Amino acid sequence: MKKFVAVSLLAATLPFSGVAMADADVGCGLGTMIFDGKKGKVFKVLAATTNGTSGNQTFGISLGTLGCDGNGTIHSREKIALFIDGNMDNLARDIAKGEGETLDTLAQVWGIQDADKVLFTSMTQDNFGTIYAAANVTSNDVMVNINNMLVDSDTLSAYAL
Repeated sequence: MKKFVAVSLLAATLPFSGVAMADADVGCGLGTMIFDGKKGKVFKVLAATTNGTSGNQTFGISLGTLGCDGNGTIHSREKIALFIDGNMDNLARDIAKGEGETLDTLAQVWGIQDADKVLFTSMTQDNFGTIYAAANVTSNDVMVNINNMLVDSDTLSAYAL
């Protein structure tokens, strides 16, 4: 309980520091602030995981805190990553079913043309076990796994990032 209180207090004071800038690999959020100055893949993974939990990255972007800037331009890859990150559970459900609003929106955000949408949704359903390869899969893993599926497709490879 003491650790929770300490982390909560730290999180409450971080928005006012304004000194850290988002890391290009892990984005902005509490993880970027906590692991600021650390080097190596382990710390990058920890920062990215922390940024993706509890909605702290969304909070930071919305309010311009935690090293986030809500005024930047979203590029295709970033737009897809943000969409997946904010819709992980609903997207998993829709991919498992092979249909649904979240999966349709992902296809739209990804730029899948209407003529290829049926193939995209069926391929994601067929590859559900690969896309969600582990219980602790991250939104970045999901994006990379879907992209790899597209790369391997003769018909959909033009949509690969």
